[in-house]
Amino acid sequence: MQAATSLNCDVLVIGGGATGAGVLLDLAQRGLRVVLAEQNDIATGTSGRYHGLLHSGGRYAVRDPESARECIEENAIVRRIAPHTLEDTGGWFAAFPPDDPEYIPHWLAGCKAVGIPTESVTLAQALKEEPHLNPKAYAIYRVPDAACDSFELVHTLTEAAAAFGGITLNYHRVCSIEKAGGKVIGALLENRRNGAQVRVHAGAVVNAAGPWAGEIAKMAGADIHMTHDRGIMVAMNVRWVNTIINRLATPGDGDILVPVGTVCVIGTTSVVIDRPDDLDIPAEEVTQMLDAAEVMIPDFRKARALRAWAGVRPLYDPPQKREGEAEGGVGEDGRFITRSFRALSHADVGAAGMLSIVGGKLTTYRQMAEKIADEVCQYLGVRAVCRTAETALPKPSWFSGNSRRLHSMTHRLHQLEHAPTHNNLICECEIVTRDQLEAAIKASPEGVSLDDLRRDLRLGMGPCQAGFCGYRAAGVLGETANLPPAESIAALATFIQERFRGNRPLLWGHQLRQALLDEMIYRRALGVPSLQPEAHATSD
Repeated sequence: MQAATSLNCDVLVIGGGATGAGVLLDLAQRGLRVVLAEQNDIATGTSGRYHGLLHSGGRYAVRDPESARECIEENAIVRRIAPHTLEDTGGWFAAFPPDDPEYIPHWLAGCKAVGIPTESVTLAQALKEEPHLNPKAYAIYRVPDAACDSFELVHTLTEAAAAFGGITLNYHRVCSIEKAGGKVIGALLENRRNGAQVRVHAGAVVNAAGPWAGEIAKMAGADIHMTHDRGIMVAMNVRWVNTIINRLATPGDGDILVPVGTVCVIGTTSVVIDRPDDLDIPAEEVTQMLDAAEVMIPDFRKARALRAWAGVRPLYDPPQKREGEAEGGVGEDGRFITRSFRALSHADVGAAGMLSIVGGKLTTYRQMAEKIADEVCQYLGVRAVCRTAETALPKPSWFSGNSRRLHSMTHRLHQLEHAPTHNNLICECEIVTRDQLEAAIKASPEGVSLDDLRRDLRLGMGPCQAGFCGYRAAGVLGETANLPPAESIAALATFIQERFRGNRPLLWGHQLRQALLDEMIYRRALGVPSLQPEAHATSD
């Protein structure tokens, strides 16, 4: 076996979601040498598998006020530092005939207590703004929700960290945590693309691995009381609303509708599971989502269900239970567990220098990063303050202004219409051009998959679900990266398989027709290996 190469740094961060990327930027901005290791591509875990909501905190105002306060505080900061990652849709909490009217005063009091602004909206005004809303709604309040592109956010964070010397190692799996004299001194990583090993020597290690945080902690001899809570989401090919709709009731299944890009997403369920990689999508949960959405949008099922996916919430669940909480066994509802976060030190088990950040929401990623970064600096004896709340993140060239009110593809249309030729359009649904693909491929000299390009550019995320762009993109990948034909074909097969996984739970009506067309194109016409029906669903 080839000897492992060595890499020295002040801090190793494990986990490439929003929190890990936030820690990378925070510490790099404070002047520390920081390396982030992610076992897949960045934002492939929980951060890339959610409904796209930047929370106001209203959902937690009654049952979980600590989390509600964290959300509203960070909501304002994310709006200020990363407006290019948001659609400022605003949000409503709306009560419908099945909902208990006695919940409303408790909710209003909870919002007031934690500082969430609310504004009453008349039904006439609501129907003027959102004509598809159920006209039987009997109470509606506006809150500062927004839709957030987590892929754009996490990429922006790692790019900003790179400007301060922060290093991101994608596709690097942690093989072991290394200790000496009761202290954690680094980790052994494996490059999953080529099998090469990298030994990272670090003054401290931050465990920001989300659902895998418990597994990472065990490598250092620590035990984190994590509960894995799976939720599924369904994307429809119609953007029914331009405002995020929340049910004004005790949180339950299918009570959030989020407009995301050209689609809308209904979510989500809450089922306690025993594995961080359990991404199954039971048919009954899909039915739950669609039935629940009909309460808010009566014609909801008339649209085509485009894609389903599952995400796993990494909830911190210490042994002591508060009165009224569920026991958290497999299959139970995990909504009784707080969505707040905790920073943990593992010095008491002979793993000083290993610190874990657990729980929380994508909305609170920056606050979580600040908390654990403060702990790291205290451990290392570094005097440096956090500046992430005041420092705007770098914005893409197409972005102008301080906010993005609603989703628009005008910048891509403008680039396409003013290009020397229109023959370079690869993904028609999301307007992804050959030039964009080539630039993204060249920016990843160590290699990139078509699914990575999906997260970077939204390739294949439109109504055809890669039916027409997949084989085009595979050709561009093969030519640009100089891949042998067999590797290009394998890359295409893997990508199409991933797309099929999220379509499999929705094979009826128009979506079944689309899937049959895609199957004709890829398996019968192009000879791509048979799609595997037993696979799990992936995220969008």
